[in-house]
Amino acid sequence: MNKKQPFDYVLFGVILILLAIGINMVFSASMYIDKELYNDGFYHLRKQAIWASLGIGAMYFTSKIDYKIYKNRKLIALGMLITIFLLVVVLLLPPIKGARRWIGFGNLGIQPSELAKIILVIYLSDNLSRKGEKVKTFLQGVLPVLIVSGIFAGLIIAEPNMSTSVIVMATAFSMLFVAGAKVSQLSVILILGAVVAFFAMKSADYRWRRFTAFLNPWADPLGDGYQAIQSLYALGAGGFFGVGFGQSRQKNYYIPEAQNDFIFAIIGEEFGFIGVFFIILLFTILIWRGIRIAINCKDRFGMLLAAGITSLIAIQSSINLLVVSSSMPVTGVTLPLISYGGSSLLFTLISLGILLNISRDL
Repeated sequence: MNKKQPFDYVLFGVILILLAIGINMVFSASMYIDKELYNDGFYHLRKQAIWASLGIGAMYFTSKIDYKIYKNRKLIALGMLITIFLLVVVLLLPPIKGARRWIGFGNLGIQPSELAKIILVIYLSDNLSRKGEKVKTFLQGVLPVLIVSGIFAGLIIAEPNMSTSVIVMATAFSMLFVAGAKVSQLSVILILGAVVAFFAMKSADYRWRRFTAFLNPWADPLGDGYQAIQSLYALGAGGFFGVGFGQSRQKNYYIPEAQNDFIFAIIGEEFGFIGVFFIILLFTILIWRGIRIAINCKDRFGMLLAAGITSLIAIQSSINLLVVSSSMPVTGVTLPLISYGGSSLLFTLISLGILLNISRDL
């Protein structure tokens, strides 16, 4: 049996740096509002620190477990059933801010959709690794993947949470490509997916308004174009070096809940082009190390698992950066490891722990 190698320390270092930046930026983006709303400037910082501690512990745990254990089909089936059960249960709970996405446990809550992303990646890694050349056929290779991914995406979009369902389907699409599915088939699926996404946006007024607002946010500056405009103001105000840590003006009721989806705009305002470039560089290194791990992994299951986890991070971070820079319609996607959000942070760190373990087997 081959001796395990040390895990990828470059990847590990980037994860810790992004996590440290995230904790500090959550504090900066939320402290003034927290003082007014909760009389506690550390309210969001404290909760994020708790989740980060849990996440680091979980990442350490998954980094020590041999990733091949996830190939157990009974374990995968159990994980799928639990995830689908939670995705159904959350639809039966009272809405929070107009959506049914959270299952609460005391003062903490989790989003089953975050669990669904990593469970689906594990399932697809096992499924596609067993298919071999059959992945090139539509009926045996591509269609089953689309059906299972579609079930997950359908339950998530019912919350409603279209952005996460898009991430789920985009990740499944990426894994099919990596597994060797025919480009011609994937191209047809991509076109059909774009058509479905268009009609999904048209089916809900708020989604369509967001899309049209993206094309010209100044047409409705106090309505659907508001967040995009305020985000651009924040990025523009930062200039080259930024206004300084904690000195953002846009976080003071201009950008709603600035510690969440638009935290990158606050980074741009406080640290300017230098800060923005540094964050993008860190994510580029993280994605590069993930691709490197996938390419060098000798086990097909491990290769697909690494590719799936890396795709999740790459797709989600790309969508967030595009939204904040007003390069695509506003949608609720957090910036991995940086935005405030407990279950998102926890499951991101769990998946990165798995990626670290795969890096030991190269």
